[in-house]
Amino acid sequence: MSIKHYLQFKDFTREEYDYLFQRTRWIKDQFKSYQKYWPLSDRTLVMIFEKASTRTRLSFEAGMHQLGGSAIYLNTRDSQLGRGEPVEDAAQVISRMSDLVMIRTFEQDIIERFAANSRVPVINGLTNEYHPCQILADIYTYIEHRGSIQGRTVAWVGDSNNMCNTWLQAAEVLDFNVHVSTPPGYEVEPERAGLYGTANFEQFADPMDACRGADLVTTDVWTSMGFEAENEERLKAFADWCVDGDMMHVANAGALFMHCLPAHRGEEVTAEVIDGPQSVVWDEAENRLHVQKALMEYLLLGRLKV
Repeated sequence: MSIKHYLQFKDFTREEYDYLFQRTRWIKDQFKSYQKYWPLSDRTLVMIFEKASTRTRLSFEAGMHQLGGSAIYLNTRDSQLGRGEPVEDAAQVISRMSDLVMIRTFEQDIIERFAANSRVPVINGLTNEYHPCQILADIYTYIEHRGSIQGRTVAWVGDSNNMCNTWLQAAEVLDFNVHVSTPPGYEVEPERAGLYGTANFEQFADPMDACRGADLVTTDVWTSMGFEAENEERLKAFADWCVDGDMMHVANAGALFMHCLPAHRGEEVTAEVIDGPQSVVWDEAENRLHVQKALMEYLLLGRLKV
């Protein structure tokens, strides 16, 4: 049986996502009713972090324990990876001592090289280019609140970063639309997003136009990890791309607001929006736990009939 990795959103088909969302619902129901479910007993997840994290570490570590397995935290500063050990060599060793690996790092190339030399499934916990586990949680959260996302419109306001790239991939796979609005000079690069001639997204110069008629409005910090030197420049460039009440007002009635967190109120989103009735950011954050449990179960055990 060939090893299946989860490195980009487009690695899975629509049918696989339908299954994952069904499993997520069931696994979450078990969790909420305090039912023990240990399908990954005696399995070990290794979590490799080159970038700082709160939600990624907590959701993967807690999730693996809740599935009956164990999780080991490795920071590149405290391992041979931080001392120049080739990624390929690290993958050979780590994958012989574990059942599953999650990596949160910088360039996508690092995780691709690791996966190419791994004997076990590898999960992208975030790279500069993609953040598939977060979008998996976001789409599940939308489904939980509003039903199918197929044919809906998602407005992305802000930086064309790893989150934006992954939304664009998801739109192609799951057949919905993405309206993107970024400041001049920060536009989407289709090749970087892994897209080639897709009809599922449109760029807008004015963020109000991007939000008009949207079913979901979402954003992220203006300065992602690794771009801190550009912070002052970005604060000026993005000043008109703060998601506020006016943007939510032109979206569809019942539109949701999401943010992957951490958020800077008064920068990429106003407190009125993120703390308002259309915001589902806390459900979104919690659902990282549940979708990743379904993902780990699927990668290790395949489809279950439970």
